[in-house]
Amino acid sequence: MMNSNQSATNQASNQAGQAAGQAEEKGNQLMDQASNAAQAAKESMQQAGQQMQQKAQDAAEAVKEATGMNK
Repeated sequence: MMNSNQSATNQASNQAGQAAGQAEEKGNQLMDQASNAAQAAKESMQQAGQQMQQKAQDAAEAVKEATGMNK
């Protein structure tokens, strides 16, 4: 049979374990959010790069046509 000290110790241990588990879960959630933000930023930068590349190609074509080099 447990005495009151053992019961209080077990209860404190259980609460500490729960707190640690909750902290770990919160950390995992924050890491997921950071990963999602990084992925979104990467995709945005890739899209911007593609748009810039297309504009540069369009400008090069315009110069070729204006100077008659496109023939």
